Amino acid sequence: MPHTRSAKKNLRKSEKRRLHNRTVKKGMKAEIKRFTAALEGPIEEAQKQFSLACKKLDKAAAKRVVHPNLAARKKSQLARALHAKQAAPKAAP
Repeated sequence: MPHTRSAKKNLRKSEKRRLHNRTVKKGMKAEIKRFTAALEGPIEEAQKQFSLACKKLDKAAAKRVVHPNLAARKKSQLARALHAKQAAPKAAP
């Protein structure tokens, strides 16, 4: 346990930040899962979920909750999955 007043305050601040960061990360992961689930359905729904997931990723990266490169990598992975879904119906006929 901290002894000085400043150390106690820093402990309170870090705990508050940790809880906030956790909620942001959970929201980000949930949005990504919604996108992957939407890939099974119509392409319009997948595009809508893709934009929402990208927004969550960008916000988390802007606040430095996650590293910006992680956000860029995840967005790239999601975009590749969306593009593969869009290209699949055209190749089928």
